[in-house]
Amino acid sequence: MSDLWTQLEPLLPQVSKPARYIGNEDGMTLPKTGEHLVRWLLAYPDTYEIGLPNQGLQILYEIINENPHAAAERTYAPWGDLEARMRTKAMPLFSVDTHRSARDFDILAFNLSAELTYTNLLNCIDLAGVEIRAENRQETDPLIAAGGHCTYNPEPLVDFLDFVVLGDGEEVVTEITDVVRRHKLNSTRHQLLRELAQIPGVYVPSMYEVSYTTDGLVNAVTPKYADIPAQVEKRTIADLGQWPYPKNQLVPLTEVVHDRLNVEVFRGCTRGCRFCQAGMITRPVRERPADQVRTMVQEGLRRTGYDQVALTSLSTADFSGIEKVVAETVSDAGCGQVSVSLPSLRVDAFTVGIAAELQRARRSGLTFAPEAGTWRMRQVINKLISDDDLYAAVGSAYSKGWRRVKLYFLTGLPTETDVDTGGIAELARNCVDMGRSYLRSPSVTVSVGGFVPKPFTPFQWFGQNTVTELQRKIGLLRDDLRRSKGVQLKWHDPKATLVEGIASRGDRRLGAVIEYVWRRGGTFQEWSEHFNYDLWVEAMSACGLDIDAYTHRHRTQDEVFPWDHLSAGLHSDFLWQDWRDALEEVGLEDCRWTPCYDCGACTGYGIEHVVASAVPPAGGSQGTGQPQPVPVELSRQVRVPVGV
Repeated sequence: MSDLWTQLEPLLPQVSKPARYIGNEDGMTLPKTGEHLVRWLLAYPDTYEIGLPNQGLQILYEIINENPHAAAERTYAPWGDLEARMRTKAMPLFSVDTHRSARDFDILAFNLSAELTYTNLLNCIDLAGVEIRAENRQETDPLIAAGGHCTYNPEPLVDFLDFVVLGDGEEVVTEITDVVRRHKLNSTRHQLLRELAQIPGVYVPSMYEVSYTTDGLVNAVTPKYADIPAQVEKRTIADLGQWPYPKNQLVPLTEVVHDRLNVEVFRGCTRGCRFCQAGMITRPVRERPADQVRTMVQEGLRRTGYDQVALTSLSTADFSGIEKVVAETVSDAGCGQVSVSLPSLRVDAFTVGIAAELQRARRSGLTFAPEAGTWRMRQVINKLISDDDLYAAVGSAYSKGWRRVKLYFLTGLPTETDVDTGGIAELARNCVDMGRSYLRSPSVTVSVGGFVPKPFTPFQWFGQNTVTELQRKIGLLRDDLRRSKGVQLKWHDPKATLVEGIASRGDRRLGAVIEYVWRRGGTFQEWSEHFNYDLWVEAMSACGLDIDAYTHRHRTQDEVFPWDHLSAGLHSDFLWQDWRDALEEVGLEDCRWTPCYDCGACTGYGIEHVVASAVPPAGGSQGTGQPQPVPVELSRQVRVPVGV
């Protein structure tokens, strides 16, 4: 039993949800001991119930603990009530596995999935007893690292991070472990970081310097030394089947979000939605073998005792043979009565067959994401689903007994007009009317989020809508739907959208803003009850930075982005042309069904690009009678507008 546990245990009756902090979950690994080990503390900068289901951390947790030279434990951001008591008693951040102090670890590694958690990252570093700024750390301090989707532009946080990992972490964590192990006893921190910077996919910010133009834009980010790469390429695992993780998913002792068995069926996406950073940065598509999916589901349900499984990906209905996998899962006698969830459903890939298989299990709500209210707008964003596609999917769901459907939309998209906004309300009402053909009281929940342009997407050049404009559009929808029976409207706070936008495309100067907000108590900013918009506005002003310049202005083709020294594997000219196509309302089909667009993602991974030998079936490429793919040369660059 650690000394920290004896300090923590008396505090637990005094705080909310004490089970957040005790560990001992089913699936927890008892860490190895020994001075020779490289110790990782994997951190999620939000509460336990948000962070524990994170698949990325669970995968790395298992892989590191399988390494004979390493050990991994976990930590999460303590809620305010416990944090106050920890600070009063000078009690440091601790692991939930063994309640060791964070300072006892060699690496404190954060998963960054949302920009509004950035101040929590600083808070966790401070609670760990480590200097928040990397330049002030001592030789014996843990290395502070980060990975996850937000680190494709880590510049707002680089003052606080020793190194960053781009892309898939399954292979690179072992390489990092090997370097840290070699340097652990006989080199300086600078020497260690310099060697870490040689690992493909590892970005060490202190090895680079930034210059700015006279008008305050980034001029260049360049390496300080000849042996440091000028551009850091993301890591990509070519064969997902070689990494069947997590093998022992953690089963919490308290309620968490997404409390179910989660099995990743594929990684990446070729649909080409222009607003979607995840779909761009995780290319190419890598499917898990169907037999492996079935095995992971069966063994996972047996071991965890869950009666619900989520088959996860960016577009699960696109998985080859998804109907068969779902059918075998719900009919497997060994699994009992199982509810199958497909969290990411494209309406043009959702068939009556899938609905029929899902309805054999317990029914919950279904979520579809049309993203925009009109066909014109969906061509702009390349979400190529027609109104009929949506109605067919919703009709399939209602016909099989679902009563609740959720539709997710974005507002503030490029070229959006009030007609497009009104189209959201019209789609929702039509879906309810369709449901009345099958049910007495069908319902549709419309969820609307403000659009934030992200790095490495075609929309990275777009100036996002102001808070006032987003509020106006939400008001239009609210008025339009006020008397629409069966339709409920929910929306994301436009002020939070603005702050997300500041951080998404920010440069290193944003570090001072994040620190300013944190030092004035601005933690848990992704929680509506703690979000403080005025504090962010105050911080930007105090640091001499212009909100409009960071969020609302359009970028030009020749502007240097703060992340241009990093690579998601996509050609910049591909993204620029896709941005021009968006403005011309030209949609591009899924590259599985057309000649290669030469985005750059498949190059070098031993993954052969394939195209269909015939036009995809009506309603999407996943329909019955799908043609067999044939190889195409990667060098071809042919842009095929929809309808040509």
